[in-house]
Amino acid sequence: MSDPILFTERLAVRQWTAADRDRAFSVYSCWEVAQWLGSTPRALEEPIEALHLIERFRLRSADPRFGVWALERRDGGAVAGSVMLLPLPDGGGEVEIGWHLHPDSWGLGFATEAARAVLAKGFADGVDEIRALVRPGNHPSAAVCRRIGMVLTGRTGRWYGADMEEFLASRTR
Repeated sequence: MSDPILFTERLAVRQWTAADRDRAFSVYSCWEVAQWLGSTPRALEEPIEALHLIERFRLRSADPRFGVWALERRDGGAVAGSVMLLPLPDGGGEVEIGWHLHPDSWGLGFATEAARAVLAKGFADGVDEIRALVRPGNHPSAAVCRRIGMVLTGRTGRWYGADMEEFLASRTR
């Protein structure tokens, strides 16, 4: 395990490592997870792809304020999935929060717990506004947004080449 970035009551938020390959593959090869991700959703097909994905995650974590981090269960259970805080891809300075959990970790409150902690981390690190972009129909993720205090601002096609529901949280709210 790598050193945790932060802890919640039940999770250690840390970098993904090569040792997590099988679990990363299990998370990101599930169509139930992958269908909500990226401009062209695609589930991983081969375990080697998980190593490449982990490397991309680690590269996106060069700035300690941002990253795609593993959610390690503190009770010794399997890694629940990922939580992320990243600059959005157009270089406009906006920051996105997100979460990708394995179906065996759905409905346990891990996404809300991790997202709440990462949202607080982003604000503590000086980010003024944080967005979540949720594909229409992804009701569980929209519910997480609401539970952590984010407000639906409408639909946007600005990022990822797809129509998304945009949620916003501000440090001043």
